Amino acid sequence: MTVDPPVTHKLDALAAELVRIGPVVVAFSGGADSALLAAVANRVLGAGAVHCVTAVSPSLAGDEAADCRALADEWALRWTPVETHEMERAAYRLNDTDRCYHCKAELMDVVGPIAAAEAATVVLGVNVDDLGDHRPGQRAASDAGAEFPLVVAGFTKADVRAASRELGLRTWDKPAAACLASRVPYGTEVSVEILSAVDRAEAALHRLGFRQVRVRHYDDTARIEVDIAEIPAVLEQRSAIVDAVSAAGYRYVTLDLEGFRSGNLNH
Repeated sequence: MTVDPPVTHKLDALAAELVRIGPVVVAFSGGADSALLAAVANRVLGAGAVHCVTAVSPSLAGDEAADCRALADEWALRWTPVETHEMERAAYRLNDTDRCYHCKAELMDVVGPIAAAEAATVVLGVNVDDLGDHRPGQRAASDAGAEFPLVVAGFTKADVRAASRELGLRTWDKPAAACLASRVPYGTEVSVEILSAVDRAEAALHRLGFRQVRVRHYDDTARIEVDIAEIPAVLEQRSAIVDAVSAAGYRYVTLDLEGFRSGNLNH
């Protein structure tokens, strides 16, 4: 796959934007967006001017935390895991439609001082497509002074994946992995126990070979989403899936026939 000229131009624009911003602290989740941002920043500004920080809390899947560490080692990133405490915020646990605002506010409270100590700017891997969804966390980050270089450079999600592949980043086709709280319907209070159950269930499904997975939490019922093409495989492994998800604490294990839809609880 070759990046077409417009995406090549966007990579140039991204590099120019990072040079304009100067030293940066990258909010590094390990997903395709933040990975591209971190990799390009590291190449353009040098490791001394790029600090990648991963927020570690019950809302981050264990597999994702481990992959952040692995990517930092592979790419020689200056990387620090930091604990965030959004679960201590009552407004976050309440889980209304502004939950993500409180999560990002906590992130900025923790990462902001790191950036201030280095005279750096916090940057997030937000792309143009993200602007069309309900993302109050973007507002919280922006309010606290964070910038979105991928948006300024015009990157869509498809651009991010195309550019990442061209640059040889293994994250180019990494499935989207939003925070675990996004599996909990608005109005259901978020707890460590719920997030842990979701994490265990999804990790078990990954081990069974399913890459793009969501386990939506409805009390004692798990609603599984996979890509439409993988639904036959779910049925073939029905018994193993029921055992795995039940072991995570769910009484009922269901399959969503509409398949995986990112952010569908926002609808």
